[in-house]
Amino acid sequence: MAIVDLLMPKMGESIMEATILKWNKKAGDRILQDESLLDIATDKVDSEVPSTTAGILKEILFAENDVVPVGAVIARIETDVHAELPSDNSNGPESRTDETPSTTIVHTPVYNFDNQSSQTSTANRSRNDAGSTANGNENRFYSPLVLNIASNEGINLSELEKIPGTGNEGRVTKKDILTYISKRKDGNGFHAQPADAPAYAYGTEKVSSGSTFLRDEKNRQTESVTTNISGNVEIQEMDRMRRLIAEHMVRSKQTSPHVTSFSEADVTNLVNWREKEKEEFEKREGTKLTLTPLFIEAVVRCIKRYPLINSSLQGDKIIIRKDINIGMATALPSGSLIVPVIKNADNYNRVGLARQVNTLAGNARNNKLKPEDIQEGTFTLTNVGVFGSLMGTPIINQPQVAILAVGAIKKRPVVIETDQGDSIGIRHMMYLSMSYDHRIIDGSLGASFLTAVAKELESFQG
Repeated sequence: MAIVDLLMPKMGESIMEATILKWNKKAGDRILQDESLLDIATDKVDSEVPSTTAGILKEILFAENDVVPVGAVIARIETDVHAELPSDNSNGPESRTDETPSTTIVHTPVYNFDNQSSQTSTANRSRNDAGSTANGNENRFYSPLVLNIASNEGINLSELEKIPGTGNEGRVTKKDILTYISKRKDGNGFHAQPADAPAYAYGTEKVSSGSTFLRDEKNRQTESVTTNISGNVEIQEMDRMRRLIAEHMVRSKQTSPHVTSFSEADVTNLVNWREKEKEEFEKREGTKLTLTPLFIEAVVRCIKRYPLINSSLQGDKIIIRKDINIGMATALPSGSLIVPVIKNADNYNRVGLARQVNTLAGNARNNKLKPEDIQEGTFTLTNVGVFGSLMGTPIINQPQVAILAVGAIKKRPVVIETDQGDSIGIRHMMYLSMSYDHRIIDGSLGASFLTAVAKELESFQG
């Protein structure tokens, strides 16, 4: 008889924990390999977790609504079960259902910001266990994604509790809250949050024991609030996603000595070609043609010439990645960013890249990304130009060693050098900036790669 531990899967390089939404099986149930065992949620993705083996679910180690660190054992499955299972055509009283032991939930210790958070977590769980209130909406579970949207839109808890939910057991889904927000509009835009409404705070958040930044930052914020803040101010706690992003960014800066190089490219040919072809391209291929796949094309060609850009560092070992997996930073309706990954981007032609870009971006905006869609990136492209920025100094997405930012495309008068002499013309110009890990990428390599990308874009012929 073999017992297999089922672990909380890694959902992305910046995600350290996930919330259990629902167990689809109970202790004593039979489960098949790859059958959905539970539903989980992070700030970025809601996903099903399949069983890694077939057998009998012997033990569940976390309850619904628990926040579980990545890599923690969440359940145990007994794999040698043939002797204990009735045959498929057995319908008699010897059914295993009568022998199934009651489910035992073991509440494994989790990490909180402070004792108050731990007490709040226990109190909330007790209220949830006791059931909903008379209106059926109070004290129900809200996924981190729903809470994040509510926070950004100024929806306080009492208002959130009034939103009807269409999810499991009346849970408010992303679609529910976005529909509510759209109906909440009036001629002057969204209603403002009441002045006395508290900022959204995740008082029951649990973080991994390694989240030193979060604990230190929490202490600094608390001390600052009590000693330094005065005047007419509003204090808001970071929401869960913002705290995770903050931790990831600080960890990246602490890990990698960042250097940023800049270049500019005349992308007139590229812009004019796209403007000419985009309508016919969409009719022919059934997908829109944006600038992003054209940028990715240029990046992929240059990575093949400078393979060290597509690497990572583990201790004193440089791991050069043979697969070129391009992450593309994508803005979410909530205002946060997520980085879906185009796996083996060098295997796609322009049409394939366009479809990948549009599919992943659409799935990101509609909360349909799968965990594997945001994993295994080897290089990241971010477009700061869509927000009007001319250039930026992006932070490396660990464990990668470089990230490229493209700025807004602007028409400018520039000097054009030709064999017949110099002239001044109106051209579409774009700044590029790349941050790279100076431990293994020297300035000469970083600048050479960036210049190569700029030249690829300038020499675009369609």
